[in-house]
Amino acid sequence: MCRTSIYEARNNFSALVKLAEEGEVVELTRYDKPVAVIMSYADYGENRKAQPSLLDKLAELRKEYADVLDDKGLDITPSRECPDYSKDPWA
Repeated sequence: MCRTSIYEARNNFSALVKLAEEGEVVELTRYDKPVAVIMSYADYGENRKAQPSLLDKLAELRKEYADVLDDKGLDITPSRECPDYSKDPWA
């Protein structure tokens, strides 16, 4: 793994991208703290496939807790309807 500051990366960006294309992960730092990574698109695609999306996680949680939510009579179906602001909620 290569580690460089953002300032140096700005001056050597093409070389760092070439390193990433060859499979090297480049860590970018600010004040000696890691803040970003440059990696090849192929490695990025593999990492992205390995992580489930937020919608997948939500669907999994709904399946896991469906019996609990249904027993309490809670509607877990997302609504796409807009609220009716013409009705007075205090009436």
